Amino acid sequence: MRTADELKRVVAAFVAGNGPVAVDAERASGYRYGQRAYLVQLRRHGAGTALIDPIDCPDLSALDAALADSEMVLHAANQDLPCLAELGLRPRRVFDTELAGRLLGYPKVGLGSIVEAVLGFTLEKGHSAADWSTRPLPEGWLRYAALDVELLIELRDALHGELIRAGKLGWAEQEFAAILATPPKPPRTDPWRRTSGLHRVRNRRSLAVVREVWETRDRIARDRDLSPGRVLPDAAIVELALAMPRAPAELNELSSFRARGPRRHLSAWLRAVAKARGLPDSALPEHSVPSDGPPPAHRWAERDPEAAKRLTAARAVVAALADEHNVPTENLVQPDSVRRLAWSPPAEITMETVTAALRSAGARDWQLDLVVLPLVKALHRVETTGDLAGGDP
Repeated sequence: MRTADELKRVVAAFVAGNGPVAVDAERASGYRYGQRAYLVQLRRHGAGTALIDPIDCPDLSALDAALADSEMVLHAANQDLPCLAELGLRPRRVFDTELAGRLLGYPKVGLGSIVEAVLGFTLEKGHSAADWSTRPLPEGWLRYAALDVELLIELRDALHGELIRAGKLGWAEQEFAAILATPPKPPRTDPWRRTSGLHRVRNRRSLAVVREVWETRDRIARDRDLSPGRVLPDAAIVELALAMPRAPAELNELSSFRARGPRRHLSAWLRAVAKARGLPDSALPEHSVPSDGPPPAHRWAERDPEAAKRLTAARAVVAALADEHNVPTENLVQPDSVRRLAWSPPAEITMETVTAALRSAGARDWQLDLVVLPLVKALHRVETTGDLAGGDP
C-alpha cells in the first residue's frame, strides 16, 4: 500500500474490522541511519492484512485516530513503538506477546520460537536482517513480513488465557501500561564511549581521537543516511586512535583502511585526528565519567564489604522468588534497582522506605507485592547479624 487512496481504504477496512490489531514494523538496522520504519504490517479480524510503505505514506495519524480505542498487539513493543510514533501511530493499549511470554516463563521468547511453542506453527525465517529500505521490496520479503502479523492475534489470545490461568494477567497489564508510560530515552552522554574496543585506548589524547573520529563518522552517516558502521567500523576508529596517523600514506598502512569504504572519507578522518592532536590538555576527555549509580559490583567487596553482603543477600532473595514464580529475575525487579538499594539503602530499612526506593526506580505494584518484604528481611539480617543466608524469602 503506497498511495493516499489506498491508505484511506485500509483505514476504512480496519475500522470495519473487530478485535485487537496486530502491528509490526521493519527497520533497516545496520544499513540506514537511525531506526525509522520502512514497512508497517497490520492485521485485524474482518479487515485482513495490510502492508504500508511509510516512505510513500509517512503520516499514519488518520489510522491512529481511527484505531484509538483498539488494543494493539506487538511482539517486543518497546522496539517498534518509537518508529511507529514517528509515523503518527501511537497505541493507547498494547498487548506485548514477548513480554507475556517472559512472565509465563517461556525459555525462548523470539516470535518464531513462541509461535511454535504456543500455536505449533513454524514461521518462515531468513529476512529479519534484510535491508528493508530496498525498493521495490521483493515479493518474498513481503510474504515474510506479512507472516509476522498473520498469527499475532491468535498468539495474543492463547497467551492471554495462559496469563489468566497462571494468575499473572494483572502483572502483564501493569507491564503493558508501563511500556506506554515510559518516556523516550534521552540522548546518551558521550555516545562515542560505546565504541567497541575502547578499552584498548589507554591515554586521553587517543580518547580524543576516538571522540573526534566518532563524531565525524556520525555526521557523515547522518548526511548519507547510512548506518555509522557502514561508513567506518568501530575497529577502524580504535586503530586510528592507537596509530594517530599524520598523512594519507600512514593511514593507508592501517589494516582497517585497506577496504574501499573506510578510505572514501580519508581526508575527513585525518582532519579529525589532527584536531584531536591539537587540543589543549584541558580539553581532552577523561578516561571515565562520573556515574549516578553504584560502581561495578565486582569492586564492592573491596570498596564497601557491607554493601557487597547486602547485594549478595538481595540477589539471592530475588533469584529464589523468580524461580518460585517462574519469571526471569530481570522481569521480577530491575537488577539496577537491586544494586542501588544494596549500595545506598535507606537510613531505616522498613517496608515503606524500601517500597519508596524501588517505586522511584520504576517498580510496578505487582513487583513490590512480591519482593519488598523478602528484601526487607534479607537486608535486616545482614544489618543485624551479617548473615547472608536466611529462611524463607
